[in-house]
Parts: sequence; C-alpha cells; structure tokens
Amino acid sequence: MEVTVALQAIPENGRLVVVGGDAAGMSAASRARRLRSDIDIVVLERGYDVSYSACSLPYYIQGVVEHRDDLIAVGADEFRDARGIDARLGTPVVAVEPRGRRVVYATIEDETTHELAYDALVLATGASAVSLPVPGSELDGIFTLRTIPDADEIKLRLKQDHVLRAVVVGGGYIGLETAEALAGLDLDVTVVEMAPRVMTTYDEELSEIIRAELERNGVSVVTNAAVESFEGDARGVTHVVAAGERIEADVVIVGVGVRPNVELAGTAGLELGESGAIRVDRHQRTSDDHIFAAGDCAEHYHVVTGAPAWIPLGQTANKQGRIAGTNAVGGSERFGGTAGTNASKVFGLEVAGTGLTETVARQRGYDCSSAMIESRSRSGAYPGAKPLFVKLVFETGSGRILGGQLVGAEGVAKRVDSVATAIFAGMTVQELAVVDMSYAPPFSPVWDPVLIAASQAAKKVG
Repeated sequence: MEVTVALQAIPENGRLVVVGGDAAGMSAASRARRLRSDIDIVVLERGYDVSYSACSLPYYIQGVVEHRDDLIAVGADEFRDARGIDARLGTPVVAVEPRGRRVVYATIEDETTHELAYDALVLATGASAVSLPVPGSELDGIFTLRTIPDADEIKLRLKQDHVLRAVVVGGGYIGLETAEALAGLDLDVTVVEMAPRVMTTYDEELSEIIRAELERNGVSVVTNAAVESFEGDARGVTHVVAAGERIEADVVIVGVGVRPNVELAGTAGLELGESGAIRVDRHQRTSDDHIFAAGDCAEHYHVVTGAPAWIPLGQTANKQGRIAGTNAVGGSERFGGTAGTNASKVFGLEVAGTGLTETVARQRGYDCSSAMIESRSRSGAYPGAKPLFVKLVFETGSGRILGGQLVGAEGVAKRVDSVATAIFAGMTVQELAVVDMSYAPPFSPVWDPVLIAASQAAKKVG
C-alpha cells in the first residue's frame, strides 16, 4: 500500500502522540525529538516500564541478568528530563478518534479518562502473548512471558519450596530460551510442542540438532502433543495434560506465540493486513494520513518475497519506530524491509536464521533447492574447533539466495549476518561463494563455512 499524498510536517508548537512506550514507540519519540525541538511529544504507556529488553527476560528469570533495572535501556525519567519527551506511565489508551484527531486515555491511578489532541499519531501498541483457553488455564502457576511484570511473577513462583518441575508449552525461541533458564535453576524441565518438532522456524535437519541439544542437557521434549487441559490443587497447577499424557508441573510457562495488539487500530477504522497486523506503507503510514504504526503491531515489507509480512522482532521494531518518528514530523524515510534475521542460544548451541526456510519457500511456490554442509568453527590446527552446520536455500534456476540457517557451538550468530547481507543485496549463491571473507585460525577455517555452503549450492544451480 503506497500512499501518494504529500507528507505534512507537524506545525510549529503542534503535538505528536505516541501510543506505546517500548522499542518502536520510544524510538519514534526519540527520533522525532531529535528532528523537532519545537513540538510537544507525548508517549502514553499502559504499563510502568518503557524501553526494556523483552528478549532478556529468560536470562532475568535465571539470574544471568541480575537486576530488574538492567533490563531498562532508558528510563521514563530520562526521557522526560533529558530528552523533553512527556512519557506518561499507567495511561492505557482506550480509543483513537481519527476524525477529531484525538485519543482518549485512562489514568490507572485515579481511574479517570482524558482526551488528548494530536497533529500526528504513532501507534506502537506491540503484541501480546497468546494464552491457552483450555480447562484449568486459570490455575496459579501458569504464566506467559512477554513483559517485565510477567517475569517478576514467575520469579516469585520459583521461590516457593514445592516448585521442582516446570513445563514449557511451545518450542519456539522464547520457549526454548525459557526452558534453558529453568534448567539452569535446577528444575526438572519438559518442553511440550504441538508440532512434530521444536523450532519450526527452521528446517527439519536443523531442528533435530536443536532437539538433541535440549535432551543432552536434561530437558525432556514431547512433540505432536497439543495441550488439552491443566490440572491442579490448592497450591496451583500440578499437571499438564497433552496428547493423553499427564505431565507433572509445579510451574508452567506458555510460549505458543504472540498476536499483534490492533484493537485500537481496528475500532478507529484503520486497515489491517492479511496477517492481522496494521497495514502500513514503506513510510510506516497507515490508511489514515495522520497516523503511523510501527513495531509488533504493524506489518513489514519482506525483502525476499516483496510482500507484506508480520515477523515480530526487536530490531525491526526499533527501525520502524525510527522511520515512523521521522515521517510523522515531516520526513520521507522508507523502511528497507526485513528478512526475519534472528539468533538465539539453546544451551551450548548458537542458532540463527534469515530469509525463507526451504519448507516455507516451497509452500510459497518457489522452485528452490538447498545445500547443507557440516564444517568447523575454527581452523583444524587451532584448539577448540567445533562442528558448525550451514544450510542455504536458493532459487534453482537463478541461484538467488532465499534464506540461510546455521547451528553450531560458536561463530553462528554473526555469520548469519553475511547471509542476511547477501539476501538484501539480491546476491546469488555463485556470487556469495567468491566473497572475500576474513580468515584467521582462531575464528574460521581458511574456507569459511558460509563459503563452503555457497560453493556446494552453486553446483546445483541451473
């Protein structure tokens, strides 16, 4: 959706209102302030934390991140005092009225509602964790993990003497990182996944390596098992019932995904995309000329498919927020798109991916092939070299790179960036195979694993 209307700057002494105070919202507000010192900028945040690292929550639960304040990148007081941004906490927005260009928000402390006019509005309402509407879901000890208060409640539960067994429902990024955190606290951990395998955002060869790493570290993995109910007693949850099996549990973390928070946008009449997120153009503008959207509530442009997508990632939220803030005050920046580049840690493994998996590429109708190799993280002559797996997915005829996945004990999380760069540049596997990559024995074999995979893939082109 490309909007052809001329971008209008907020008038002098006008007002930008941002709904949502995490990555996208505070990036938008901060960028707008850097560009315009003459306008009023108000951020309305329903919670009491802004600009925090949601990706670090499993590590906070485990204690690797020791202090709650370590999760906060920039506090609300700094936004107010040092940056001149009126960050208002505990103020959920209950309505957006585009015709009158105003929002209605509540004040939790005194339970009053207020109206606030805007010249431009940025919706950065994020996404919410999906819960399981099954019998027993109201029992104590069952949590989702999306916000700092969620993590605080989980930490309190874990301090209870009877909490010895944990079940994580969902085998995606957050689920597996949380499973590792709980195992690190000496709990007996089981991962329950309704799909045939964990980490379905990777192809089967890679997800099986990840599963083996979980089991090697004492985590039980149950797949093809949809949760049917929870059972409990006076202390809370005691069992998870999945695929007819009763699994003991003193605490349950449900990590089955998130959904975009679009209720405000929907009731305001803004267009939603096929993904259910807010439809935006490459300038982050919605179907209303004066309203922008960014982050986990907004759709993204996918650089591989060229189509709208919804891949909620922190870096994407920050980028989109910056662009929304720029354009809301009169700029004309475009979002360059996303390949869904990601990395995570599963015990001793680094796991990373970018672009399309072979499974997804075929589902989307691409005539594609793949090459998967096993190499080493360092030169064979240098101590400590470990296995490293690389899989590249590419168009059969042209060799254009569609995606890449890497798994290994070291050297994975940054190597995926070279594949992401190749995807953004529209490179073929033939071109990637001759890129001049660095070599030193402590860091790589003389032929980097990515180069080896690209060379193997090039043999299959045509």
